[in-house]
Amino acid sequence: MKQTNSYPAWIDLHLHLDGSISLKTARKLAGMQSISLPDSHQVLQQRMSVIDGCKDLNDYLNRFQLPISLLHIREALYLCTYELLDELYEQGLRYAEIRFAPQLTYAQELRQYDAVQVVLRAIEDTPLPCGLILSMMRGSDNHIYNMKTIEVAKQFYGKGVVAVDLAGAEALYPTHTFREEFAAVRAAGIPLIVHAGEAAGPQSVREAVEAGAVRIGHGVRSLEDPEVIKMLVEKKITLELCPTSNLHTGIFKAYKDYPLRQLMEKGVRVCLNTDNMTVSNTTLLKEWQHMMRAFHLTEEEKKQIVRNSIDASFAPQELKKTLLAELN
Repeated sequence: MKQTNSYPAWIDLHLHLDGSISLKTARKLAGMQSISLPDSHQVLQQRMSVIDGCKDLNDYLNRFQLPISLLHIREALYLCTYELLDELYEQGLRYAEIRFAPQLTYAQELRQYDAVQVVLRAIEDTPLPCGLILSMMRGSDNHIYNMKTIEVAKQFYGKGVVAVDLAGAEALYPTHTFREEFAAVRAAGIPLIVHAGEAAGPQSVREAVEAGAVRIGHGVRSLEDPEVIKMLVEKKITLELCPTSNLHTGIFKAYKDYPLRQLMEKGVRVCLNTDNMTVSNTTLLKEWQHMMRAFHLTEEEKKQIVRNSIDASFAPQELKKTLLAELN
């Protein structure tokens, strides 16, 4: 296993495990469980990736149905995590934070606790330093599952779990309706991340920050409200930007329209991430290349984005110091 030199693509802080299962790994997982997959590589890719356009976020989320169905046994969760982190290491990443919703892997023989334990074991067995974020899900009938996710996070916080996230269809299930979950996360002393400002507008970002979020997943529609931008700057909240994913969900039509530089010029802390490597058919290096081509980023701008990633990460302090020293 050889690590490539991929500066500035060092750190990915917004990476969904189920959205990043490679097609090769998917076939292995299916074979473990006698699950039938299309023989055609192209057909399988169409089911797992957005390659022929996408109507909106909800259409994008439909691509998760197949990979989630492959993650209901311990062996599958372990292999999926191990092979993803092995791939990231080979790409040259120095640190990553992966996230998944243990309630979605729930099966009769696999509790949320068990699922998290298996993923953490896979992380320990790979050479890439990695933190695990547990995602709660937006929905109308999964409050009890979200509260269980928080309880599991409390058991593993400081032992590999670094934060709790809220993900899912944000336009259908508004951020403010999850106040009880947010309060429980705050009471547990665990950092909170919220997907907001993507399908829903800047108000969702405001609600997330007011709920105690220390980072925002996406957050690009914050620009629609100057007061929200002011809040992000004053509170030093980092936006986890995922350009290709946002193009696929129809927020922007082209990379040149992406608000990376606008946000930076207004003083908002931003970092670059993949979101879903397989669903969006991307890598962290590709995300950087798209932004460098679209905006001709200066060396100082690239360093600032990497610095934001390091600062906003939940990486061990010694690793942060090492990366900052190398960056400088």
